[in-house]
Amino acid sequence: MSVGRNQASVFFPWERRGGVRSVLGRARSRQALVAIGGVTIFVLLHRLERNASEVRATRNRITMTTNAVAAWRADHDRKCPPSLADLVNAGYLTELPRDAWGRPLRVTCPGRRPSRDFEVSSDGPDGRPGGLDRVE
Repeated sequence: MSVGRNQASVFFPWERRGGVRSVLGRARSRQALVAIGGVTIFVLLHRLERNASEVRATRNRITMTTNAVAAWRADHDRKCPPSLADLVNAGYLTELPRDAWGRPLRVTCPGRRPSRDFEVSSDGPDGRPGGLDRVE
């Protein structure tokens, strides 16, 4: 008796052909891949949010420092402070301002743009002065 196309064949699990389809077709393998993908997405989103929160914190410190420099200039005939430590010593700031990565902020006087008398900036996550990821 010959087996025709319309008749079903019965295979034991160890008789089936192996390969990528058989591995991905198994329920446990799919669950593992979904779990690994979920963890990967979670880690990437966490890193993006952490970087965004560090930039927000640095911008907040830049704003406070900008206000302190503006107050110094108003009290000292529009002259820039010699250093950020002078702002702390004079009471304009309570502590030396640092960015979220632990490096001190930079005050540039006069500013790089003609319309600004001074600029306060951070070197950013990589710490390179004037780098592409600096925060202003």
